[in-house]
Amino acid sequence: MPYKKPLPKLEIQGGIYFITFNTYERLELNNEARKIVLNACLYFHDKRYYLYTAVIMSDHVHLLIKPYQKSDNKYWSIGSFLHSIKSYSSKQIPKVMKHIGKVWQDGRYDTLIKNRQQFLNTWEYIKQNPVKAKYTDNPESYPFLWESF
Repeated sequence: MPYKKPLPKLEIQGGIYFITFNTYERLELNNEARKIVLNACLYFHDKRYYLYTAVIMSDHVHLLIKPYQKSDNKYWSIGSFLHSIKSYSSKQIPKVMKHIGKVWQDGRYDTLIKNRQQFLNTWEYIKQNPVKAKYTDNPESYPFLWESF
């Protein structure tokens, strides 16, 4: 069954979002590539958005993020900063692994966080993702998990 890009959802100003995006055809990122993606995610942290936590897995990325307001009283769109992350990382990844072609699947999955409990549950889900995938026994030892405190 072909991939069907999800329709964009309405973005709420000041909202916090759980975002997931995948590699194209489940491309497996090596450790150097994952580091590039993590650094790309952190680049605009506390400038265009507040990144609560992020995990870079071999074939997908999870972010818990709050877009900031721009100087024109509008907010940075999820699409704008994901474009930056995907564009930059897709140009850098071929430098550290043998891959030619598309790196990221089009689109994303995003969920507006509605309350504190959902926020905490989502943070824990992201944190436990490397443990669930059996990359590590302890999330804090996974080098491609980032949390702000």
